[in-house]
Amino acid sequence: MHIGLIGGIGVAATVVYYQRLSTAVASRGRSLDLTIVHADVQELIRNSLADEKVKQAKVYSELINRLKAAGADCVAITSLGGHFCYDETVKRSSLPMISAVKPLDGYFASKGYDTVGLLGTRVVMQTKLYGQLQQTRALTFEDEIETLGQIYQDMAVEGRCSDQNRELFLDAGRRMVDDLGADAIVLAGTDLNLAFDGQKPGYKVIDALDVHVDVLARLATDETTLKEAGADI
Repeated sequence: MHIGLIGGIGVAATVVYYQRLSTAVASRGRSLDLTIVHADVQELIRNSLADEKVKQAKVYSELINRLKAAGADCVAITSLGGHFCYDETVKRSSLPMISAVKPLDGYFASKGYDTVGLLGTRVVMQTKLYGQLQQTRALTFEDEIETLGQIYQDMAVEGRCSDQNRELFLDAGRRMVDDLGADAIVLAGTDLNLAFDGQKPGYKVIDALDVHVDVLARLATDETTLKEAGADI
């Protein structure tokens, strides 16, 4: 299956999607059929902060049309924060959409996690992954959402994480485990690999990107169907 990705939001996350998806498909002895379009991260940030769901969905729909013209069979958004207008985009999409949020609830439950701590964009933390977790409770530091969200946004735009901000994210995760009782910390922002890759934080970490990539890899190698993958059409 030809996978289409809406990338650029941010660039570092897109690169990681590309790397991990291509590796996952190659490990199965298959070749990856992939097309990526570049979205404007600043436009996404403006629309997200203003809660302009329809406006951003229209931006996505144009990009999806380009992916369809390139031969893509389905499309995924390479940003959990970029899912803030997911339902509005599905209504306008010319391709089946593969959510990065929907697979997470079942994944957490399969691992036996009753409570997970969230790190990511403001909207992801505020809405507790858009309210889509039914089997697992999500939590974060409510009074630190603005600070953590701004630091995450700056990191995503810049495409790098300073040592100071890396320690801030690692410490926030540690405190959610120690003080709030989280069973694991979810990297609910696809650029958080910039802070966590190569680190040993001393607590369980789940990269939401990996869960999404696994679904896309199974689609790319015809191990699953769009229906089985829960595609939104």
